[in-house]
Amino acid sequence: MPNRLAREKSPYLLQHAGNPVDWYPWGEEAFAKARRENKPIFLSIGYSTCHWCHVMERESFEDPSIAEILNRNFVSIKVDREERPDIDRVYMLFVQASTGSGGWPMSVFLTPEGRPFFGGTYFPPDNRYGRPGFPAILESLARAWREDPQRVEASGAQILSRLQQYANSREAGRMPGKDALDRGYFAFRRMFDPQWGGFGGAPKFPRPSVHNFLLRYYARTGNRDALDMVLLTLREMARGGMCDQLGGGFHRYSVDERWFVPHFEKMLYDQAQLAVSYLEAFQITREERFAAVARDIFSYVQRDLADPGGAFYSAEDADSAEDPEHPREKREGAFYLWTAAQIRAALGAGADLFCYRFGVEENGNVEQDPHGEFIGRNILYQARGLEETARRFGIPPEEARQRLEQSSAKLFEIRARRPRPHLDDKILTSWNALMISALAKGAQILGETRYLDAARAAAAFLRRNLWDSGRAVLLRRFRGGEAAIDGFLDDYAFLINALLDLYETSFEAADLEFALRLAERSLELYEDRENGAFFSTPPSDSLILRLKDDYDGAEPSGNSAAALALLRLARITGRADLRRAADRTLEAFAAQLDSGAPGLPQMLAALEFALADPKEIVLTSTDPEMLAAIRRHFLPSAVILLARDAPQPMPPVDGRATAYVCENYTCRAPVTEAAALEALL
Repeated sequence: MPNRLAREKSPYLLQHAGNPVDWYPWGEEAFAKARRENKPIFLSIGYSTCHWCHVMERESFEDPSIAEILNRNFVSIKVDREERPDIDRVYMLFVQASTGSGGWPMSVFLTPEGRPFFGGTYFPPDNRYGRPGFPAILESLARAWREDPQRVEASGAQILSRLQQYANSREAGRMPGKDALDRGYFAFRRMFDPQWGGFGGAPKFPRPSVHNFLLRYYARTGNRDALDMVLLTLREMARGGMCDQLGGGFHRYSVDERWFVPHFEKMLYDQAQLAVSYLEAFQITREERFAAVARDIFSYVQRDLADPGGAFYSAEDADSAEDPEHPREKREGAFYLWTAAQIRAALGAGADLFCYRFGVEENGNVEQDPHGEFIGRNILYQARGLEETARRFGIPPEEARQRLEQSSAKLFEIRARRPRPHLDDKILTSWNALMISALAKGAQILGETRYLDAARAAAAFLRRNLWDSGRAVLLRRFRGGEAAIDGFLDDYAFLINALLDLYETSFEAADLEFALRLAERSLELYEDRENGAFFSTPPSDSLILRLKDDYDGAEPSGNSAAALALLRLARITGRADLRRAADRTLEAFAAQLDSGAPGLPQMLAALEFALADPKEIVLTSTDPEMLAAIRRHFLPSAVILLARDAPQPMPPVDGRATAYVCENYTCRAPVTEAAALEALL
């Protein structure tokens, strides 16, 4: 019989609806039962494309004997971290503070009031990997709770007290200066891998916020090292197995230092942010390879993650079935891996050329394979360049390119007939906003209107389905015809930036008006008026901590995104209150920014914008030649707006399309020719 999770919309919760565990969704029903029966709570947090979440489900949550221990001694709650990042963030902080690390699945034990006292991540069903078995942990914690619940509560109270002090301890400092930017640059230079790119060692995660900051640092200082670090990282990522060489898009991370062996899940937020990195690299260098990677990302997203209504789904799993007759027998990367025999059977005489280019070996090319999932299989990567491949086979590079494209198309068609990885088809406001920004920039930089059409459709979907105009509240998640969960700071901040990117693409006043409405609402719901910056959540009685997100990780923090959004809006509208809120956010994080710690690269990018000489480019019309002249340049500290939306009148000259370039509150003489505008830029 299905448990209570069968009534939920989250794909992750629905994956557990058939477990013998008596799961509850997060809510008062579960906490009331725990209080009534004086039982501790087992809180399990994960997401639907999480490999080790699947493993723990198969090993433990589908096991009747383990389920019996849970059902007898605990009230079990299952949470989708992508739907409820607020819950995840609070309890992850506890797990990291108490164990020194974190991850998913996250397993936390709480008092009936929701206070954590013990936590970890994946627990095996018996003693292995140097970890105690899950049943033994359950029995031990249940016995401790029965015998001395006060002592159990006290064991976590000290850590929780420190976390509460941490959450409330940030004091605003002075506005950080350009020396904070320099220290941030040097911090990333120290972390940089000069051979393979990226920042830090294996496993390597893409962190596009770092690219955002370094490219803006380069634009301000002309420091070539800042640019080259990003370009090398982007080139090596695109060459490696972390990039889907047949279908486009990027996998979540690489387990090695050279971007070769990926963890095969694909996340919408990675595609969106990396597309922007490649687009900006193309805008700066005009190297077509960067534009090609961005186009491939967009092709993947529009092909495999697009909802018919215009929005985009969240993710695809790392695991999939090799045999359609046994759909539950899944393995990591099965959809993407190839044996040499499969490639030779598919390509015939063209196989040698393809295998040379993409590193295919007869016995498989994966050496780092701790779980034995890739034996005899190949991960496709650009082992050799096109020119080298052409020389090896004695053919012109253009002929080699055409042959390789034909071979890739054949393999892509064959792969498309395999059992696909699980698709997490929930629609998240924040991740869709990131994709809208990417598509809008794609339309600007590549000059392709299809990307603007896709961005407009996604934005219309969000406004139609996820903006509750009656309550003036943005909602976070849409699935199965239902919009739910009041949005968080990142939903508002990412969407404001997306709307501004859309405005600077097609100059529709409605985008600017909606962005301004969201900014005003986010100030009402999230701003800490006493100490500056923003809480991630509105006031709530259901969470033990109200936190300010202060780390730009796989996604930018809500505070970093909000600071940039408010700075941009203030520049466009001339509203001093928005600028002050942005400045107070930067001041609230002054200590972190001044320390040179690399935790807030996106906020450093916002600081770059705040400290730059204000630049506005005002157009009297959407003249294509003028827009093309602007978009050939990387101008991260500029805002572009139509004269009708400017705070002061700027009329056309002699009835012609006219551009005003204003810098540091002084406007140059208006120009009516694209060449003259380009000269000013």
